[in-house]
Amino acid sequence: MSRQQILDAIRKNKPALVAAPASFQYLPSVEELVPAFIASLEPVGGAVITLKARNEIAAAVQEHYPQMTHIADFVNHPRNSNQALLHDAASIEVAVLEGRLGVAENGAIWLQESDCISRALPFITQHLVLVLEKTKIVDTMHSAYAQIDTTREGFGVFIAGPSKTADIEQSLVIGAHGAKSLLVLLIG
Repeated sequence: MSRQQILDAIRKNKPALVAAPASFQYLPSVEELVPAFIASLEPVGGAVITLKARNEIAAAVQEHYPQMTHIADFVNHPRNSNQALLHDAASIEVAVLEGRLGVAENGAIWLQESDCISRALPFITQHLVLVLEKTKIVDTMHSAYAQIDTTREGFGVFIAGPSKTADIEQSLVIGAHGAKSLLVLLIG
């Protein structure tokens, strides 16, 4: 059978066009999104702690990282109080930052440049803590991109779990080129 015969047969048997279905948007509830977010984040090495209120953040960080002394908490403390630590960012053992948006399908959290304090901070710290309101979790990346403005600031990043690679002898290595751990504090 020649190429032209094959193409003619395809054209002859082409189904009729069907109109796209009317669009609808399913908006899952927070009660559905939170378990999905946790189920996506934990298998990739992230940990999640649910807190009722923001005033529990400092205690949760201290309890989770009791041996750490260089903690830069940019959620509870203004940037000025952490200036000394930022001067030598490599000495920061734990960085606590606010996440803008979480994605249930993959456990990713969106940070803009102003959330990161310094572009390098989420990657240079030994342990990263991201604070996220439960109400800021969306179902998919499509929903996330519909809500974020990527032109607002010069830098933004989705973070999903601690740094990891599986390139070295087909073994998963956590903390290979960034934070060794990711703790997400879900508020609400």
